[in-house]
Amino acid sequence: MKAFVGLLCGALFGVGLAVSGMTDTAKVQGFLDLFGAWVPDLAFVMGGAVCVTLVAFRFVLKSKKPLLAPRFSLPTKSAIDGRLLSGAAIFGIGWGVYGYCPGPAISALGYLQTNTGIFVVAMLVGMALANRITRA
Repeated sequence: MKAFVGLLCGALFGVGLAVSGMTDTAKVQGFLDLFGAWVPDLAFVMGGAVCVTLVAFRFVLKSKKPLLAPRFSLPTKSAIDGRLLSGAAIFGIGWGVYGYCPGPAISALGYLQTNTGIFVVAMLVGMALANRITRA
């Protein structure tokens, strides 16, 4: 049941990314181009997500536990350190250069574009290297 709900939520998330334009690299790069031909569409997508999160988290976190897990998995660290900053920088560079972050990139695999496949493979290799370096 948990796997099915995860699949359903992932599919809904992917469709939402496609419908909102987050899988269109030109639109994402236009959104990131603040001093050029700025495309504000994605600000509304993000604003909507933030509003839903602000409301929903108040109700969800009042529960004793999630529906399909024994406990909530919330972050315990609150410090801003070099690892967080370097990860954010790498994420931002990847997002700015190609116009994808992990969720939209995986959703866009359905378009069967070679460049997207290469991006996802490079992203996965980078994640594996980061995990290996972190463990060492």
